[in-house]
Amino acid sequence: MKIALDTLGCKLNQAEIELLTHRFREEGHTIVSSTDNADIYILNTCTVTHTADAKSRQLLNRTRRRNPSAILVATGCYAQRVPEILARIEGVTLTVGNDDKMNLPYILERQGFLTKPRQSELPGFEKEISGSRIRSFIRIQDGCSNFCSYCIVPFVRGEEKSLPPDDVINQIKNSVSCGVKEIVLTGTEIGAYDGNGVKLTELLDRILTESDIQRLRLSSLQPDEITAGLLDLWNDSRVCSHFHISLQSGNDSVLSRMNRRYDTFIFRKVVSLIRSRLPDVAITTDIITGFPGETDEEYQASFEMCKELGFAKIHVFPYSRRPETAAAMMPKQVPDSVKTLRNRNLGILSRECAESFRRRFIGRTMDVLWETQSRGIWSGYTGNYIRIYTRSKSNLTNQINQVTAQELYKDGIWGKIEKEM
Repeated sequence: MKIALDTLGCKLNQAEIELLTHRFREEGHTIVSSTDNADIYILNTCTVTHTADAKSRQLLNRTRRRNPSAILVATGCYAQRVPEILARIEGVTLTVGNDDKMNLPYILERQGFLTKPRQSELPGFEKEISGSRIRSFIRIQDGCSNFCSYCIVPFVRGEEKSLPPDDVINQIKNSVSCGVKEIVLTGTEIGAYDGNGVKLTELLDRILTESDIQRLRLSSLQPDEITAGLLDLWNDSRVCSHFHISLQSGNDSVLSRMNRRYDTFIFRKVVSLIRSRLPDVAITTDIITGFPGETDEEYQASFEMCKELGFAKIHVFPYSRRPETAAAMMPKQVPDSVKTLRNRNLGILSRECAESFRRRFIGRTMDVLWETQSRGIWSGYTGNYIRIYTRSKSNLTNQINQVTAQELYKDGIWGKIEKEM
């Protein structure tokens, strides 16, 4: 069978699609990039905002129009939350929630859409590597018990669970043997990792000791999860100097209503600690605008805190009312017009902060992992997640080169390779 897989949302969703890609290939099926000639189309949906819901529906509708004969399968968080809506409105053949997502090859076979897999046993919580040969996303943890008042994730991802450390390391070793240069550890809440009593810091130490991975990158962490002991691991240059720490609001009253586990004092303290240890670090963040009851003064506090801390990038989201969450029932819901204006202003600040951060590295020489090229121009990323561009006639795919940053270019920096492999 020809199978097309697609995903929306977080890095965890990306990791899951990579795993499913590998599993379908193991069963002898062909993975295709175009949906037009696919026998089966699988979309790993997202429901973190109403916009994510809409994008999921749009992708399913578009695939249905372009390939009416395809079997449409919706999985992931939106499919977990409202399977009946997807089935009724989008004509989806099958909806599969998060708990059964990794069993999709078996489920499709049982329903008669696939021939019987060569392996009769059901796959476990994560025992396969991804298909990527440059960067591989590995799901080390799933589920969340924080219940932030705006967030639907605990309702669709369930209770916290972690992949045993030996399985994580085996995945990484297998990825390295396939040529993967960078591993991204991902999950719903990776700071809550607890694999058979092994916490995140110990897991990272074992990965660095027991594997030959050239780059190790972490997805999002919470401020209270970052300690001096954790930062000691960044003495190993293989750990990427990039932290994504969600602020969500720069006002303590809003953070309290959001049920976040920190205040602005703790957040500033953590940022200061990181930068004192890692001067070249990129710190990126998330901000929600228009949370219920957010006043102009509370919004301005977020704006000023973002400006003060000079993030490498700010991901700005208008508050999206999610059913079942505590915030959905809160009074003083902010009008969309106000959220749009606040979003626009923070978006301008984000671009200014990002440019200011990149400008600091003009004239510096940094290691770049090259990924893609278009019309002779290659792009890749530094360890601190600056996108670098250069022109080369050589095939740079999956090479790491020292590059001197010359000038700002598009969303990154134009660089000169000092020595090609």
